Amino acid sequence: MEKQNTYVPPIVFHPGETLEEKLEEMGMGHKEFSIRTNKPEKTITAIIKGESSITPDMAVQFENVTKIPAGFWLRRQRSYDEYIVREKHKEVIEQAIPWAKSFPITAMIKKGWLPQVKTMSEKTAAVLSFFGLANHVAWENYYFNQQLKVAFRISLQSTNEPYAISSWLRKGELQAAELDANVYVEKKFKEALPKLKTIMAKHPDNFFNQLQCICLEAGVKVVHTPCLPKAPISGSTRWLNDTPLIQLTGRYNRNDSFWFTFFHEAGHILLHGKKDVFLEQVTYSDKDQIKEKQADDFAIKWTLTQEEENEINTMMPLNEQMIQRFAEKFNTHPAIIVGRFQHKKLISYALFKKYFAPVIFD
Repeated sequence: MEKQNTYVPPIVFHPGETLEEKLEEMGMGHKEFSIRTNKPEKTITAIIKGESSITPDMAVQFENVTKIPAGFWLRRQRSYDEYIVREKHKEVIEQAIPWAKSFPITAMIKKGWLPQVKTMSEKTAAVLSFFGLANHVAWENYYFNQQLKVAFRISLQSTNEPYAISSWLRKGELQAAELDANVYVEKKFKEALPKLKTIMAKHPDNFFNQLQCICLEAGVKVVHTPCLPKAPISGSTRWLNDTPLIQLTGRYNRNDSFWFTFFHEAGHILLHGKKDVFLEQVTYSDKDQIKEKQADDFAIKWTLTQEEENEINTMMPLNEQMIQRFAEKFNTHPAIIVGRFQHKKLISYALFKKYFAPVIFD
């Protein structure tokens, strides 16, 4: 649903000014009005001076004397109260400007994550709205101090680019909120892996749509979130309440890297439960290298097993026909074989480039 534009008047006057005008019209002084409404004269004077608020009880009493409906007085009071709060919030925004300058705002606007605004105050307000936070201190409590541990269990304070990384993570949350997934069932997700491996082997044009739909049926949300400058992330896994989320960038624009990262993240879901947040290619204090190795082993199992790799290795040097034949035999993509052997420096990076397919999400 698109956010509706709400008109915010540049200035709102206290309802006490209207009351004073009405009393002058009625030819009634403060004292007489206080007696007729059974309210202290000092309270009436404070309201007229804008130093006190009109309560619901007062609004009903004012209605009896002025014949102006109670709802009018209450609406005027609410409008004034909101105006005062918004004026104070402008100060909060001004204080947050140095904080907001740490974010890759230009890139976020270019990607459509933030609205097209010009002033730094507007950009700061947009960043706060993007994160769903009232002020920059709340951002620090959430991403640095981990005050909401059930939602975010690592501190980004030790990372090189916490502002860009937190922006990327937040965008993933917003994307996930737009997806409807079944209740997560581990058995269904495990049963989906062979189907996903076949999609990997064929890598059709609509591979991501197929991947996303199959995972949603098993209760796993998968989103594609492009990289931000200075946040070289390949993927992330975390749980949003009871739903696992895999967030992928397609960073290298190569199908072999993409699929290895996906199965790596799937491994985190199936092996490591709900307690951790995993960020690939990012160093942070809570990173568990043992769990990362386990996820790597899981990805190897589902892309090209060690046994399969060993069998291929006995037939070195490889040619195109051999690569294609092994890919069909092991239900994988030729790029997976080439990429693995290039990574291990068993094949020159100059060879077999045609097997690498681009990762296109639109």
